[in-house]
Amino acid sequence: MSLVARHLEANGLPTVIMGCAKDIVEHCGVPRFVFSDFPLGNSAGKPFDVESQAATLELALRVLESAPGPRTTVQSPQRWNDDATWKVDYNNLEKMTPEDLAERRKEFEAVKATIKDMPGRT
Repeated sequence: MSLVARHLEANGLPTVIMGCAKDIVEHCGVPRFVFSDFPLGNSAGKPFDVESQAATLELALRVLESAPGPRTTVQSPQRWNDDATWKVDYNNLEKMTPEDLAERRKEFEAVKATIKDMPGRT
């Protein structure tokens, strides 16, 4: 996505990237970046949390219109939880039981099935 943003910018289309992998996105040199210190895959806000998602989008639009220069990074003030323990625990396979893994796989397969059944998807 970062490389696509750079290509679009080079052709006159302003972009802003929302992401959770700060080191990777900044390394690619995107013009504008909203960093959320969330687990990967949650760059648009917390899942099922409309307020979090709306705040992330609002911040991205503000960055798009007011970034002071190229390679601007703005960190979202939102937090995944009250402390940073999720960084150690989130999807840590060593801390998950076989039952936990089976439940995660079941949830993942359910999401994939839902997406597959969405209108316009093949």
